[in-house]
Amino acid sequence: MVRRTKIWATPPGPKAKELIERDESMLSPSLTRTAPLVAADAEGVWVKDVDGNEYLDFGSGIAVTNVGHKHHRVVQAVKEQVDKLIFANSCDFYTLPQVDLAERLLEITPGDFSKRVFFGNSGTEAVECSLKAAKYKTRGYYFIGFINAFHGRTLGSLAFTTTSVKAREGFQPMMPGVVHVPYAYCFRCPYKLTYPDCGAWCVDFIEEIVLDKVAPPGEVAAMMFEPIQGPGGYIVPPEEFVKGLLELSEKHGIPLIDDEIQSGMGRTGKWWAIEHFGVVPDMICISKALAAGFPMGACVARAELMDWQPGAHENTLGGNPVLCNVALAVIDVIEREELLKNAEEVGAHVMSRLQELMERHEIIGDVRGKGLMIGVELVKDRRTKDYAVRERKRIMEEAFKKGLILLGASKSTIRLAPPLILTKEEADLGLEILEEAIKMAE
Repeated sequence: MVRRTKIWATPPGPKAKELIERDESMLSPSLTRTAPLVAADAEGVWVKDVDGNEYLDFGSGIAVTNVGHKHHRVVQAVKEQVDKLIFANSCDFYTLPQVDLAERLLEITPGDFSKRVFFGNSGTEAVECSLKAAKYKTRGYYFIGFINAFHGRTLGSLAFTTTSVKAREGFQPMMPGVVHVPYAYCFRCPYKLTYPDCGAWCVDFIEEIVLDKVAPPGEVAAMMFEPIQGPGGYIVPPEEFVKGLLELSEKHGIPLIDDEIQSGMGRTGKWWAIEHFGVVPDMICISKALAAGFPMGACVARAELMDWQPGAHENTLGGNPVLCNVALAVIDVIEREELLKNAEEVGAHVMSRLQELMERHEIIGDVRGKGLMIGVELVKDRRTKDYAVRERKRIMEEAFKKGLILLGASKSTIRLAPPLILTKEEADLGLEILEEAIKMAE
């Protein structure tokens, strides 16, 4: 029998309200809060709040708890390492877990060439490392980034983040030299063209306009992109787009940086989303699910791109032995429990069910995704594609009241990113709640 959500106190319950009031009086108001969830306990695909309400998690903490909440192997890895060594600064010394994890990452990342790894504490740090490595190696001034991208909020990575002006407003000047070009968002083509008749103009634009008139190819340090855009709307580009970027990279000698912070670690049914396109990047940025919710990031690059002198880039807390041991456990769980296969199979089931929902509900304008990285874009009218901003807000609120945790993306997309251990029965339960919420919004 499938476990059901349980709402004992309409959220936020009394205990949740009290804690939220304390939070709002002390924490930075810059934090975006999706729902009044005050989590107290979690296991597998389930989250319990301080009032005893039990929720089905379709967000995974923004694609972080890929192996599920509180996986016993992750807990064991923490305890094992804490009993041995909690910390030794990796900028000065060496630890076994860091070396073991580096070896495993070199094994599972694309490319049979020599690679090197740098460990940080977050996704934005992984991105900053890739930018510095590219600039150090090429001495280039320009970078090419994409509209609707999200790469972080520190000033270097923020220069590439274009999901909305809210993240950028008030922080100028950022790192100079970043040229933004449209991403292959075929549902809302920035060029008002139609795929496949467009001939992948979004790639040709880079060649014919940007590299010819704006940024000399020899002065471009790197091109950074998400193989599937995350906060931008879980946008899956055509294969020609990603392969076209590789061709540009190889033709002009421009390093290709692949941001897998949200799409990696098995989320799409493969270790890395870029594998769906048959492309091997020069650098990969990793975080979120890498250490199951512990703060960790990594940049994996061709060895020649990380050929810099001691002191050129380092940190104090990167490569923490406890976190490295956790990441090793995460990789082990994904392999042993065949979570890549499960993400692919359950993801296909969810996509099929969503197509059925789309036939019944006009508000669903597009369904797209790979594995368990799925976007449901809502529209007021399928012909005009007007963003259904208020409707999405209502749907997410109603779903939460019924015990389903959802996350938004872009203006009117709902992103489905449950733990990769999700069963088809649990998926059906979540989609049942989602449809009930859609009916209420309609």
